[in-house]
Amino acid sequence: MNTKKIFLTRYLVEQQRRDGHIPPELRLLLEVVARACKRISQAVNKGSLGEVMGSADSENVQGEMQKKLDIIANEVLIEANEWGGHLAAMASEEMEGIYVVPNRYPQGEYLLLFDPLDGSSNIDVNVSIGTIFSVLLKPEGAGVSEQDFLQSGCKQVAAGYCVYGPQTTLVLTVGDGVAMFTLDREQGSFMLTEENLRIPADTKEFSINMSNMRHWDEPVKRYINECLQGKEGPRGKDFNMRWVASMVADVHRILTRGGIFLYPWDKRDPEKAGKLRLMYEANPMAWLVEQAGGAATNGKQRILDIQPDKLHQRVSVMLGSKNEVDRVTSYHGTI
Repeated sequence: MNTKKIFLTRYLVEQQRRDGHIPPELRLLLEVVARACKRISQAVNKGSLGEVMGSADSENVQGEMQKKLDIIANEVLIEANEWGGHLAAMASEEMEGIYVVPNRYPQGEYLLLFDPLDGSSNIDVNVSIGTIFSVLLKPEGAGVSEQDFLQSGCKQVAAGYCVYGPQTTLVLTVGDGVAMFTLDREQGSFMLTEENLRIPADTKEFSINMSNMRHWDEPVKRYINECLQGKEGPRGKDFNMRWVASMVADVHRILTRGGIFLYPWDKRDPEKAGKLRLMYEANPMAWLVEQAGGAATNGKQRILDIQPDKLHQRVSVMLGSKNEVDRVTSYHGTI
């Protein structure tokens, strides 16, 4: 295909036609999510001109201070998706419980989960941020409950993210590889710019917050220390470190050129399995990475096999180039 001439809608229609790979309801849902991301992109791009910068002087359910754009992005995604008839309910990192589609609208068969604005600490300094989303099929039965969302990541039917950087880029999988779309601002449409993204199995680049090193468990310390020793160490090669403090931006770099991203458990809060949220961040990113030939674990098991027991469950994350993920996972013991 000539990727320069394919709109997101055409790409999804062709996915629908190809052996019925996705049903029409899922196609329409993904188009609505993409339109919502365009609206969020517009708000982000306005910055101070749109009076959207700074703190909202409130906390989310995670106990994190919210930015004005966190709230705006959350509202945009809810308003765009609640009336279309494709969803039964939504769940967001910014909301304590699920949002059931109101009775005045038809209910669909899908569940949408999202981190409306990942990396919001970067908003005020004009560094890339993004939206992460995941789609599940609602289990059969009347009504909808929080329990319906507690499905392992391997049951996702679509996942993706939109990164708001120098370009606004949408990255998507429906279980048939990973495709990348770039927003053409003149036409107002997402255009296919790359298909079948592949992450190199080997890399010389790692992404981790080094300031937390003293708090890590020994397997992670061992892995990073070996990378830092460079050519003279056991790895026999020099590594570069990159850290944006926005999972969307860090994973986007890995999907583009390879690397490994780590946000491990640490000793400061030993009761928590990790910092990142399983349902809103780790699962969709892990599926994207696996669809691109990479790997994703929590150090002990495949992330997509983890059975969640609560909506805002946290998890340790190690994902990216397969050989590096396998190595650091092996340091934790056999999967």
